[in-house]
Parts: sequence; C-alpha cells; structure tokens
Amino acid sequence: MGMLIDGNWYEDEKAASLREVSASGNFVRTESQFRNWITKDGSAGPTGESGYIAEPDRYHLYVAHTCPWAHRALIFLNLKKLNQIISVSYAIPGRHLGGWNFREDPEFPDCTPDYVNGFQYLHQAYTSSQNQYTGKVTVPTIWDKKTKQVVNNESSEIIRMLNSSFNSYTESQIDYYPNELHSEIDSINDIVYNNINNGVYRCGFATSQSAYDKSVKLLFDSLDMIEKKLKEQPYLTGDIITESDWRLFPTLIRFDACYHGAFKCNLRMLRDYPNLTNYTRQLYQTPGISKTFNFSYAKKNYYGIERINPNGIVPLGPYNIEEFYNKPHDR
Repeated sequence: MGMLIDGNWYEDEKAASLREVSASGNFVRTESQFRNWITKDGSAGPTGESGYIAEPDRYHLYVAHTCPWAHRALIFLNLKKLNQIISVSYAIPGRHLGGWNFREDPEFPDCTPDYVNGFQYLHQAYTSSQNQYTGKVTVPTIWDKKTKQVVNNESSEIIRMLNSSFNSYTESQIDYYPNELHSEIDSINDIVYNNINNGVYRCGFATSQSAYDKSVKLLFDSLDMIEKKLKEQPYLTGDIITESDWRLFPTLIRFDACYHGAFKCNLRMLRDYPNLTNYTRQLYQTPGISKTFNFSYAKKNYYGIERINPNGIVPLGPYNIEEFYNKPHDR
C-alpha cells in the first residue's frame, strides 16, 4: 500500500523506498502520528493537545473489517455500546490504489461510503488535517466533526478512550483497564504486541531468513506461554477479562485463516492449542463480537498483499472456520 509524502499520495518506488524494513531484513513498524486524546472534560490526555471533549455524535471512526488494529476499535465500540454515539465508515477489503477506500460495493455489503466528509480515500482526511503530512495512512482513525481534524490514529489509545471517556453516554460501565491492574495489563500488553500482534507481521514481512526464523520462534514461544497460562486461569491477567484479552483476540481469530498461510506462521495452527482455541471461541461468542469480523474479507486482504502473494490467489480453506469458532467451548 502507498503512503503520503509531503501531502501527496505515492504508490510507486518513492513509497516503496520508505517501507518498514531494517537493513537486517526485520519488519519495523512506524509509530502513529496523530496522538490527541478524547477525554471526559476535554483536558489533554497523555499525549497531544486539549479540546477534545467526549460528546455524542461529535466523532467519526474510520475502520476496516480486515485490519486487526481497527478490529480493536470495533470491539470496544460494541463492548461499550457506543454505536449510536460514534459514527463509523467501513473501508473496502483488499489493496487498492489510493489506499483505504470508502464506497458502496455490492460485493462487500458491510462496507460504506464516508457519509460524514465524502472522502473516497482515507488519505484525504489526513491531508485535510495536515496538508504536508508524510507517513502511513492507517485504520483505525478517529475524526472530530466539530474541528474537522483527525484526532488520533493509534489503536491502543483509541480503545482506552472508548473504554472510559464516553461512560456518561452509555449503559456499559465495565472497565477493561481497571486501576488495580494497570501494571499487569501493561506488562502482558507488551508481550502480546511485540511477539504476537506485531510478531505475525514480522514473520510475514521479513526479508531475510534469519529475521523470519527469529520472529517465528518468538511468536510460537509466546503462544506456548499463553497456552500454559490459560490452563491455569481464564484470562490473561487472572479471573476478569481486560483490555489485554481484547488486544490479543484480533490476531487469534485471524491466525488459521490468514497468518498461518499468508505470513508463513506455520509451525502450528491455533486449533492445535486446546486452551487458546476455547478462549478464542469464548471471546468470539461474546455478544456483539462476531459481527465485528468477517473471515472472507480478512483472507482477501492478506492474500491480496502483492509482495507476499504476487498472483493474489485466495485459498479456499480452512473450511467451515466460522462454524469452528461457533462450536461450544468449555469455559
């Protein structure tokens, strides 16, 4: 996918020259750049400027069913019952010229145009906010309808905002980042992000054998560790479900259908882990969560990445994967 350079969109070698790969062949993810926070009273958050107060119908979320980082935001939007508070646009699956694309398409009935701004491409929202923006254009992105600016495009921060900033406007008061567990949640988040969430990308986008070998070992060592943990306790931090579980879930639900094949994460399938399988089934079957994910869209997206699958052929299997995750669990 292309990127913006000095406010202009590039698909060619100029964009390719800035790919996130180190000299040793390791995938290195670029940090998100829009880092303002929506807060209950409009005060500044941990980063960025003040002025973004949580209000109904003020904010708009740009997402894609296919993206695991956007999936986090969709999960919290549903868990916190904010669907009537924050509007959403859903991008078309796959890799397209112009990047994330918002339009009607009969092949993808769950996807939508941008009814708020009329942008066809997400990069238009970025240059509308910063006309000389240089960098990636990513989902999720949250937009302020009042100031007509991008507020934030960092998923880990967006889910924290959704978790607590809008509590005055929702019946769901569950806190997925409770004060007494901050340290433990942050610690497990680091492992999950570095070794698993981002770990699958480090496997798939590695450009040297040594970088790939190292990333695959770290990924499966971490999955082995969590498999053992889930044998002893129901959730990552103990007896209650937290942000950490929901940050892990988007990678797990995509694992067998996407990462095992497209990203060569093939030492084992997720279904080879009994505890992780039951855990993933339980999370998937949580009310409102299954509708946040579409297996066929995700497969089309990952197998449409030209540099890892030049012919764009999408495998038929695994068969009945949706039914597999809807089977009863023993948790």
